[in-house]
Amino acid sequence: MDDNDIFEMDSVADTEEMEADTELGMIDEEVVYPQEFLPTYETIKEGATVAKAQLAEFNDKPDSLFFNDGVRRIDFILVYEDEDKKDFEKRHTFQRRKRRREYFEASLMKMGLELEATQSVIDEKLLFVKVHMPWDVLCTYAEVLHIKLPIQPNDLSCHPSPWRCLSFLTKPFYPSEELITKEAEFFTAAFEKDRLDYFYMKDKDTFFTPSMRSRMAYYILSRAPYEIRGNIKKFGITKLLGGGVYKAAYPLHDCRFNVKSKEDDCPNERYLLYQEWANPKSFYKMQPLDLIRKYYGEKIGIYFAWLGFYTIMLTLAAAVGLGCFIYGYRTQDTSTWSKEVCNPEIGGQIVMCPQCDRECKFWRLNSTCEASKKLCIFDNFGTLVFAVFMSIWVTLFLEFWKRYQAELEYEWDTVEFLEQEEPPRPEYEAKCIYERKNPVTGVKEKVPYTACGRCFRVSLGIGTVVFWIFLILASIVAIIVYRLAVFFAFSAKLRTQDLRELEPLKEYVTPQMATSVTASLISFVVIMILNVLYERVAIWITDFELPRTKTDYENSLTLKMFLFQFVNYYSSCFYIAFVKGKAVGYPGDPVYLLGKYRNEECDPGGCLIELTTQLSIIMGGKAIWNNIQEVLLPWVKNLIFRYFTRVTSQKVIPRWEQDYELQPVSQLGLFYEYLEMVIQFGFVTLFVASFPLAPVLALVNNLFEIRVDAWKITTQFRRVVPEKAQHIGAWQPILGGIAILAVATNAMIIAFTSDMIPRLVYYWSFSVYPYGNYSNHTMEGYINSSLSIFSTSHFSNESMPIATYNITTCRYRDFRYPPGHPRQYEYNVYYWHVIAAKMAFIIVVEHIVYLTKFILSYVIPDVPYAVREQIKREKYLTQVILHETNLKLVTKRLKPINEETLKDTAMKMAMEELDPDF
Repeated sequence: MDDNDIFEMDSVADTEEMEADTELGMIDEEVVYPQEFLPTYETIKEGATVAKAQLAEFNDKPDSLFFNDGVRRIDFILVYEDEDKKDFEKRHTFQRRKRRREYFEASLMKMGLELEATQSVIDEKLLFVKVHMPWDVLCTYAEVLHIKLPIQPNDLSCHPSPWRCLSFLTKPFYPSEELITKEAEFFTAAFEKDRLDYFYMKDKDTFFTPSMRSRMAYYILSRAPYEIRGNIKKFGITKLLGGGVYKAAYPLHDCRFNVKSKEDDCPNERYLLYQEWANPKSFYKMQPLDLIRKYYGEKIGIYFAWLGFYTIMLTLAAAVGLGCFIYGYRTQDTSTWSKEVCNPEIGGQIVMCPQCDRECKFWRLNSTCEASKKLCIFDNFGTLVFAVFMSIWVTLFLEFWKRYQAELEYEWDTVEFLEQEEPPRPEYEAKCIYERKNPVTGVKEKVPYTACGRCFRVSLGIGTVVFWIFLILASIVAIIVYRLAVFFAFSAKLRTQDLRELEPLKEYVTPQMATSVTASLISFVVIMILNVLYERVAIWITDFELPRTKTDYENSLTLKMFLFQFVNYYSSCFYIAFVKGKAVGYPGDPVYLLGKYRNEECDPGGCLIELTTQLSIIMGGKAIWNNIQEVLLPWVKNLIFRYFTRVTSQKVIPRWEQDYELQPVSQLGLFYEYLEMVIQFGFVTLFVASFPLAPVLALVNNLFEIRVDAWKITTQFRRVVPEKAQHIGAWQPILGGIAILAVATNAMIIAFTSDMIPRLVYYWSFSVYPYGNYSNHTMEGYINSSLSIFSTSHFSNESMPIATYNITTCRYRDFRYPPGHPRQYEYNVYYWHVIAAKMAFIIVVEHIVYLTKFILSYVIPDVPYAVREQIKREKYLTQVILHETNLKLVTKRLKPINEETLKDTAMKMAMEELDPDF
């Protein structure tokens, strides 16, 4: 079998693949490629022969970041398996991959990159292609990507911090200044190749940082063609990685994380990051954000800046929440309400109505003594204060973050990134086959879809998201049915058929608690399963929508995922807080779900303790599961990989092969980090009125999260391709939406889920009722006033308990007239007073908090005054140095114009206006 036979076999396979690509919309007909690439097989063979990566032996320098000549820096690594050493049965597939790879590498070299291949030390089948960008190519693509570079040192005087006198106290909590030195500040401007002399450059080799070089190299790799046949053009390293042509593509770490490199030209930034940031021993230190940004790029840097700022702000919320919890814990035994429930003379004498039909029995109120004490820990007046405080806290957090983000945008040169710099995604460029007129420039441009096509894509995405949201709601309904059925089973099992049933239950076992815990665990498992399924659907739909830029892609995916996660994580909490126990009727006329299951009732103290249980299980389970995924799995995978690729002899392993043994970085890895924290932010703010310890748990989790994420990306993963990012993207408006919703949810939890408003109404107006003395303002008698009376003779045949124990009346949680009253079992006046107080509370609290939020957002500017001054100064210098200087040079080249010339020019213009044929 010769090369022509192999090519014919490849042509058939390629034709089938092209047809599949056409159906999937993966064909590009408008991407511009170099003219020297001709769509013929002979050109491919010639290109592969002439422009082939030079094969070089490893020079036994494990920490070297250069080609074997020690001069050209490695900007990217490509890894593939040598097809010549594969089995012959799959030779045609391997030949197709080889042909595409050779074409791709020829494309890279014709685009100006330099390549050098080196065989693996561990596996002789592996080959590593080192990519280097020469100076001219760097300058060209720095201008294409509008990379900002220094033009002049910052000459604006910085105002000293008023807290500088305390620096000796805070110094131990900052990274070592001896290891991580502070970089000089510069005014920067978008690079222009023709005006290189006006940029501040000490050394040509360090003018472009390694992260800049890697970013430019990846830009070229993403757009270099690997096959052109007729009008069909395919390009991009992403598709080659997906097709198995290359096994990996990544930039290099500059050294080992735990050993300092001995190379003179190595900055050892990875080693410094581990020592001062990712090392567990440095958990108490502030993050070296500038070094993180320099090494990993602005996108990684802004994430850790946001996470660190969020964690610092959580310390205040956690302190207040912990104080509220301690107050509740210390007052649980002195609370009049809990004492009456536990008192044998009061709660022990109150017989409660069954909470389900037939099998459920009568029970005494003091059987919920322990639950009522725990409820008092979370349901007290301190919780009201804390809920209002958190509403103000979340506003301060968002406003101060905007200010801090504005400072980072200026310092990291991303102020105008989204408007000027971000290029289209290669996947978008590859499918531009339609023309449209640009509304801004008025010039015709290529787009991947028509207006109808875009409408169809967006509609399909919206429909899919809505379908999955309804699927979640269906699962919630199923869990509710489970709660009703299991509550019935627990009630029948825990209560015997004799009078001892009226005695308090042992420990904390109640049907409500047992049902709540098991339902919460099942809900958590369902949440995790649906997350895995929906994740793939959301990515597929977003790919189908074909957003133009990566920011648009991430924003679209973020919105889809968050809508799903919002319903998935919070729906069970919303059910317990605002649905459970709200429409149950009364024992003689209960409300049924699906016509079969009697609606679930709350404990006499309310559903707040169940909401607290649900939150603690989901928050704790989510944190444990995420840590297992983020820490344990990458570590185990790396351990297994090293075991199967271990070297028996004392061979020297090069830097690029050490990095290949690490885990690859997911393209959406940072997205899941944001999603995890934003979901946590929702738990901390939306339901904090029921769980004051939520900020404490979030703070502890985040202190670990920062170091875990740092350790993970520094030690277990390959180096991330540096990316620019102006801010946290679509997460910013999502956080703002959660903050607005949190005010309403906490006010409604206090009003409808907690028992606080009925207590306040009783405390201030119970003198109109025959309980207690108004002048004493005491809560004595509240339990008796909050429970209505029901006659057992009014049970229907379907709901009549099997064992009645000759009990004539029982009590239930509601405000209704007793039997024998002209309006028996209708709501009494107390009920309407409570409803009016709840609505008034919600309206007053919401208006006060929203007004405060509006005033704070108006008073606190989004951009600090000093940053605005620096931005104006930088724009002025850019205008003066790069534009007016060139204008002067152009003016000097012009010949001086005398008065006679001006007169002749004016006369000529006048004659042309009079006679166009002149």
